[in-house]
Amino acid sequence: MGQSYMQMFVEETSFSNRMVLGAVLPTSFWQPLPHFLQSWLRNYTAGTLIYFVASFLWCFYIYYYKFNVYVHKDAIPSIKTIFMQIYVSMKSMPWFSLVPAISEYLVENGWSMCFPRISDVGWLSYARNVGLYCVFVELGVYWVHRMCHDIRPLYKYIHATHHVYNKQNMVSPFAGMALHPLDGILNSLPHMVILYIVPTHFTTHILLMFLVLMDNKHSRQRKWETLAFNGCGVPYCTSHNISSQLWSLYNLDGLDVWNSL
Repeated sequence: MGQSYMQMFVEETSFSNRMVLGAVLPTSFWQPLPHFLQSWLRNYTAGTLIYFVASFLWCFYIYYYKFNVYVHKDAIPSIKTIFMQIYVSMKSMPWFSLVPAISEYLVENGWSMCFPRISDVGWLSYARNVGLYCVFVELGVYWVHRMCHDIRPLYKYIHATHHVYNKQNMVSPFAGMALHPLDGILNSLPHMVILYIVPTHFTTHILLMFLVLMDNKHSRQRKWETLAFNGCGVPYCTSHNISSQLWSLYNLDGLDVWNSL
């Protein structure tokens, strides 16, 4: 790829940095930083804002606006539990933000199959590639998640942290990011690997990663609603964490439900 072609990616990430960081931080704070650190700080800032705004809105909807509808009033998690979920999430968020920053660095240096404009491939190829992207990412997240259950040291030292804060009567929208840092990084890897397999529109890739972040909230809806409305990468997450019917399947906490699909 030519240098001018690579520059399109740099210009796009620089624009995103200015839009996000310029809106919330003094220019003198972030502008002197190297481009990579600017991108990391933008991901961290945007991810944190999305986490709190989306989680708060879900809490307002299911605990207040739809009080005693989706969640029985006695099953609403305590404030202490929610604060613990926020604490764990905030410890891990800087590390979660590193993955998209690295993927952007790889794209900017030509080490991917990304393209900057839809016109580079046409709308038909673009739609096909987005479909393949979602399918492969979903499969990748599933197998990473299953690996974290099959390989006992991974479960004991990494993945178990997530299940501590996602038990019955504890799970809340703030629990979706309550992960060990390595757990979050492992689950993000499919979003990076796909860039070497499927030609991907760069902006769409970034948007899909943040949509998954927005959707990665344990909404405590009824099971059929959770399966129907949650998005790519996390459609089984709430049922996987709280359903005793799924826990009994192959001692994999419900992961084998996907084997029948």
